[in-house]
This record gives sequence, C-alpha cells and structure tokens, in this order.
Amino acid sequence: MLPIKKDIRALTLEQLTALFAGLGEPAFRARQVYDWLWAKSEVDFSQMSNLSKKLREHLQENYVINAVQIHELQVSSDRTIKCAMKLHDNFVVESVLIPLKTRMTACISSQVGCSLTCTFCATGKLKRMRNLNADEIYDQVVLVKRTAEERYNASLTNIVYMGMGEPLLNYAEVIKSVEKISSPDGLGMSPRRITVSTAGVAKMIQKLGDDKVKFNLALSLHAANDEKRNQIMPINETNSLDNLVEALNYFHAKTGTRCTLEYIAFRDFNDSLKDAQELVEFCRRVKSKVNIIEYNAIDGGGFRQTTKERLEAFTQHLEKNGVICNVRRSRGKDIDAACGQLANKNKLVSPELK
Repeated sequence: MLPIKKDIRALTLEQLTALFAGLGEPAFRARQVYDWLWAKSEVDFSQMSNLSKKLREHLQENYVINAVQIHELQVSSDRTIKCAMKLHDNFVVESVLIPLKTRMTACISSQVGCSLTCTFCATGKLKRMRNLNADEIYDQVVLVKRTAEERYNASLTNIVYMGMGEPLLNYAEVIKSVEKISSPDGLGMSPRRITVSTAGVAKMIQKLGDDKVKFNLALSLHAANDEKRNQIMPINETNSLDNLVEALNYFHAKTGTRCTLEYIAFRDFNDSLKDAQELVEFCRRVKSKVNIIEYNAIDGGGFRQTTKERLEAFTQHLEKNGVICNVRRSRGKDIDAACGQLANKNKLVSPELK
C-alpha cells in the first residue's frame, strides 16, 4: 500500500520552515516554496525552478497539491461565465465570473452543497457534503481570475463569497482563504474588494467583529419580519431578526464596516409597501445599505419575480425614507449562473449530490 501524501498547502510558513530544516535545507527554501504556492499559484512541484531537482523530486514523492480544476465552462449571452470546478475527490462546486463595465467579480463557493434549505435557492436543495478547504477557495479565485484575463483581457477587481454554501458555517477555512487572497504573500487583493455573504449566523457575525476582519459583510435578509423570514429561511428560527440586529451592530462597532442587506423581491410575498416599511424600520436599527435583487427562477421554486411597477414603488419608499438602496440586475440567467441558481446542473455533478 502506497503511503498517503501530505497536503503541502495545509502547512503554514513556520511548518514549512521546520520541514526544510529537517531535510537539511536552508531556511529560505520555505519562503521560496510558500511563494510558489500562494503568490505564483503553482500546482506542479516540477515547475518550482529555483529548487534543486533532488528537492523537487522529494516533494513530489511525499507531498501533494490538491489543485482545483475547471472542467466545464458555460458562457452567458451577457458574457457571464459559469465554471464547474472539480475538486481532488471528484466533488464539484460552481464559481461565476461576472463582468460589468467597471468591475470583474468572482462569485465563489465555500461548501459542497448547503445545509440551510432556503426555499428560493437551488443550492439549498442539495445536501451539504463537506466544507471546502482554504486552498480550494483560493484556487477558485485564481482560476476565475485567469478566465477574466484570458477571455476578456481584464483583471479581477472584486470577490464575493456568494456561491454554494454558507461561509460562516465554514468559518476557519473562509478566514484562511481571505488571508491567502489578500496577503502581500498571496494574491495581494484588497480585503475591501472582498464581500462575505451570510444567511445570518448571529454568533459567527459577532466573531467576525471580535476578529476585526477587514472585508465587507452582506446579510441575505429577504424579509424584515420574523414570520415571513421563517417561511423562506429556516435559519431564522434560531437566528431571529433581533439576534441579527444585535450581531450586526456589534460587528459595526468592532470593525467600522457597514453591512449590506440583500433583499430578493418576490411577487406578492415581500414586495408590498408594508414590506418596504418593515425594511425601513429594520434599517433604522442597523448601519446598512440595501441591495434589491431580482428573483431568479429555479426548478421546483414556488416564487415569481416582482413586477417593474411594484419594484419601483418599493425602492422609492426606501429612498424616500433615507435608505441607501441599489437594484442589482441579475446576470447569467440563461446558464443558471444568477443569484440562487447554482445547483451543479452539469455532467460532472457528484452522484451523492443528486
């Protein structure tokens, strides 16, 4: 039986330093390898050209880089690109490149599937199979970044953790991935260009505050009263709006960062002027701004997109009452790449997720 190779990207710089000291190598070798892994995003030991051939062979024999690979690309009529990302254990997650006039945004996943069962979300209909490791999250960014450069000759400007899964239920690995993406020793992207979106795990929002994170936070709200939110987001039963207000205010006090509230407008469910007023009252309790999101139909979904007239009346009510509000138009609908549509509808989907 062959020995199991160790994942070299699971090692810290300090652990790499100890590893190379044990091999009789100079201390700077650790920094060289760390640079190959996280700044240059190299996934092949043989390409680490400033290492000796003997050392490269030793690493190849004893360690592994569990690189994520793009196995399928779908390009939307609006230039959005959905990437089916195959993991080393054959699970699949989806990432999306969203090109806009002034931005190139990567929407990335944090879990294989999801456990939260939000009724309007296709990912919520999948089982959660496992959390992604920090390096797997990092790899998605690298691959989407390369796709932007190759397809559109443009640099990646923003990253949103809004793909498959609930990021705050994979807290440690998400935080590590942000460190690798934003560190000068990694991809060097500004944390202010990174947004982590949560369905609302109050105690972990508070932990973000305690950790004084530098990235942005978005809350998937979608209803500003508990009764309605319970109907569409079961997580609200244990993370009520009062609990979320307390957590978000704590987060703001610790970080100085104002939260973005995401609100999908469902026709005849949460798009009335009464609903708008409830949202106004919620916003008065939390330092925030609001993104209104178009509903994107999913298989077996029981909701419809609101009308243009109702959406306009809703947003006007918010603005009249001093709420900073933007309407976010959906991208990639024709390839099921829009908000709430990621469901692994491709030939690579793992059998366990069907």
